[in-house]
Amino acid sequence: MSKKIKVGLIFGGKSAEHEVSLQSAKNIVEAINKEKYEVTLIGIDKQGKWHLNEQSNYLLHEEDPKLISLNKSNKHVGLVPGEEHHQIINLDGELDLDQLDVIFPILHGTLGEDGSIQGMLRLANLPYVGTNVLGSAVCMDKDIAKRLLRDVGIHVAKSITVRKHDQQNISFEKVKSTLGLPVFIKPANQGSSVGVSRVNTEEEFKKGLQEAFQFDHKLLIEENIVGREIECSVLGNEYPKASLPGEILPQGDHFYSYETKYIDESGAKLEIPANLSDKEVELIQSTSVQAFKALECEGLSRVDFFLKEDGTLVLNEINTLPGFTKISMYPKLWEVTGISYPDLIDQLIELAIDRHKRDANLKSSI
Repeated sequence: MSKKIKVGLIFGGKSAEHEVSLQSAKNIVEAINKEKYEVTLIGIDKQGKWHLNEQSNYLLHEEDPKLISLNKSNKHVGLVPGEEHHQIINLDGELDLDQLDVIFPILHGTLGEDGSIQGMLRLANLPYVGTNVLGSAVCMDKDIAKRLLRDVGIHVAKSITVRKHDQQNISFEKVKSTLGLPVFIKPANQGSSVGVSRVNTEEEFKKGLQEAFQFDHKLLIEENIVGREIECSVLGNEYPKASLPGEILPQGDHFYSYETKYIDESGAKLEIPANLSDKEVELIQSTSVQAFKALECEGLSRVDFFLKEDGTLVLNEINTLPGFTKISMYPKLWEVTGISYPDLIDQLIELAIDRHKRDANLKSSI
């Protein structure tokens, strides 16, 4: 029997999306091929401390997405950059951890998909699943991502960028005359609709600014796009491929909020695959791959669009570490395209190892 690949699953994190990450980790642990992989669980609490967890008790209230939490252990680990082996060590002076072959950082949001953990893992010379440092940082910042997407001719929503120190220079009347109503206010560096508000009145505008600035020092005020909400999953390194698209059908007069995405399974209907013409599917898939390449993505991403009635495709955002919960679009879209959840995990790990081998061939000295 061949030796099992040792996978370090890092989850949780000092992020507003901490609980989403716990749900994603739970689903990956349940689905991963136990005959092929040996999983080491590393949970990061909301204070940023790394815990070595046992699979039997790493989560509390794991069946309730509103109450789910990390079961903090008394075994703590740390990352040691610059080492060739045993880069993740036990900080409590007990036995050293086995060498990990690859890291799966299923960390959503701040410090998880913004290039921070990716930079640490690269310094530690560890293969990791997902987009590199540059692509992670670029995609996390919606303002910067929009600029690059416009540069390659991809349609994005009109928006106004506001920084906290100059918010006094933006008024509701200016926003209304420039973008119309309603508008969406969102932190520039967040995901999963965290801190997002839909605004129709000046009072809502003031509350929306206050809410978004709790999560970031920079925010976007975006025009409302009327269209179908379409999502497409992308997988690959140098030669990425796109899944069949899916459609989100929010129930009632609601946008696709954090609660709808991860807590309330009846909050939105998911049509997978979406009811689209062959021409529309081809446009969505090709634009997804084009955006993936333009923003320097690798491994995986989910690309979110609005499809307008006139056929115009507007890219909303690209998520480099999309949710892996049981109601998440990324794995569901690949499943309907022909890749099961366990096989998807397989391919992501293989892509991480392949990229690491490719990068190892680069010269680091003259």
